[in-house]
This record gives sequence, C-alpha cells and structure tokens, in this order.
Amino acid sequence: MQNGLDNPLAPDLEFILRETNGLFEELRGKRLFITGGTGFFGSWLLESLAWANEKLGLDVSALVLTRDPGAFRKSAPHLAENPAIRFHPGDIRTFRFPEGEFSHIIHAAATSAMATFNREDPLAKFDTVVEGTRHTLDFAVRCKARKLLLTSSGAVYGKQPPLMSHVSEDYPGAPDTAEINAVWGESKRAAEYLCAYYADRYGIGAKIARCFSFVGPYLQFDVHYAVGNFIRDGLNGGPIRVNGDGTPCRSYLYAADLAVWLWTILFRGEPRRPYNVGSEKSISIGELAGAVARCFPNVPAVNIAKSPVSGSAPERYVPSTARARTELGLREAITLDEAIRRTISHAMSHTNERSR
Repeated sequence: MQNGLDNPLAPDLEFILRETNGLFEELRGKRLFITGGTGFFGSWLLESLAWANEKLGLDVSALVLTRDPGAFRKSAPHLAENPAIRFHPGDIRTFRFPEGEFSHIIHAAATSAMATFNREDPLAKFDTVVEGTRHTLDFAVRCKARKLLLTSSGAVYGKQPPLMSHVSEDYPGAPDTAEINAVWGESKRAAEYLCAYYADRYGIGAKIARCFSFVGPYLQFDVHYAVGNFIRDGLNGGPIRVNGDGTPCRSYLYAADLAVWLWTILFRGEPRRPYNVGSEKSISIGELAGAVARCFPNVPAVNIAKSPVSGSAPERYVPSTARARTELGLREAITLDEAIRRTISHAMSHTNERSR
C-alpha cells in the first residue's frame, strides 16, 4: 500500500487536514457511505479521508458504491488497497442496501462524465440523478444516517444573466423547462427538493453543495471540461485549441480547496441551506487557454476557432461564495495558476510512471 511519503498528493492532503482542523473528529470510529466515490470529487474525498484516518488514527471506515470496482483498482490502487476503504458494487438507482448503521453519507454519484460527453440520453441522465438520490435517501433512513451531503450543481440556476457577475444562492433563476439539454440543472433541482423533503420528514441533516468548475489531479482530460482539454493539448505539445470564440466566463477552484469545502459543508453546514462551491475569480475561456499555455516550459500556441460577435455579452458561470465565506469561514487558498501547474505536474508524473 502506498505510504504518505510515496503519495504525490501529500502536500495537498496535508493542506486539507490543516484547513479542516478538528472536523474529522466527528468521524472517529464511525462508518461512512459514499456514492460516486470513484469520480473526480469522490477520489479527492477518499484521498483526504484516508490521509486523515492515518494521521489522526480515526478508526473510520468507508464503504464506496461503484459500478466497477476493478476499474478503480487500476486507476487508484493505493486507495483500493487501503483497509479502511471497501467497495459495494451496484447501480445508484437500485443498489442493495448494506447492513448496519452509517453515521454519514456523501452522495456524489450521477452519470459519468464520459456518458455526458457521449451524448447520453437526457431522460436516462434525469432518472439516474433523481432516482439515485431518492434511493440513497431511503438508505439514509434505513441506516440511521445523521448527516448527508449532496453534491449539487450551479446548473440549478439556469443561464446566469450576462450582466450578473456572480450568482448567489438567493438568485431565483432556474433552467428553461423547454430546453432538453437543461437536464443536469433540472435533475439536480429535483435532487435538492428530495433532500429537503427527507430532512423535513425524517430529520436527516441533508447538506447541499452547489458545485461549479474545478481543476486538479483526477480531472478527466478527454471529455467536455475546457481546462482539462487545454492541459491535454499542452501535454501533447500543442497547439491549445479553443473550439468557440473564447468569450464565455468561468472560474476554477482547485481540487484540494474543493475537498476542504465539501468536508466543511458536510460537518458544519446548515441542513437544507445550499452553499455555492467554487472560485469567484472570473476568467474567459480564451484567457484560460493562455494561462494553461504559460504553465508549460515550451509555451504552446493557442488557437481560437471563432471570432467574438460584436456587441454580445459573454456567457457567465461564476458563483458568489459569500455565504460559504461568512457562515463557514471557507476561502480559496490556491491560485488558478498554481492549480494548473499542480495538475500538469501530477499528469506528467503519472505519464512517466506508466512509461517505465
């Protein structure tokens, strides 16, 4: 099993432990159930949980729902071999309820990023999110879970008005119900409602994290994430390709910060009170491509496919995180440039390992 000195994420994991000082004590001797534990969010939650468990002697155990335990063993063998982490094969909509009590549940499962990239049928996506959330909440009642974290999405707000620089949790916007491709936001809204219902009916401490855009190790480079595509292009020697006009604005929170925020919301967030999770530092997609390029020693060219339409306001997807900052004391500690550099470094080290 990989020890702390061998883990390339050790500095990030130490940072997470410092930033969550004392919070993991709530899990001492407890059992945790995680859905979506093998994806981008889940991998960081498992990494940080395993690290805290070892450093603090928590004697916590995690049972991870996954469709394919074998694939995860190949991608993260050090986590798969960790004695505190076990796997429960099954589909999020129909999994067999494991026996015993679990004090905490993290529900991060949805359809895979690759399924979305391959234009999965929208109704299948909707059913996976909504039915999966209800099935997980039914399990929370059965296993007597005290707290549950839902990783929701900033897509619940629908299209952010172009003149709104940052969208807050109080914004009453919503996806267009006639827009078939708005299924992600619609399904997450339904999932949030289910959490509110079960919290009211059964007393589950259901916490909601509305997640925006992120960068860091474990991010897939071959799907629909712009920053991942740009890093992939740079790793391949360039050019870095922007398929649109480069004007849409996004913001990116580093994965270690993300883990801090998710754990804090689970432990300290108010039930049924959503918290935006992301960076407030807006950057256009064109500027992002340039930022990625500058993180490579041999700076690759950036090719932007289309010209901006004169007079049009840029599309935005940028959160206000005032609620998380003021109520939970959360902050963005790692700059975007540093986040990109760490992601590239991790990807290059993995490429070197595979080539040996």
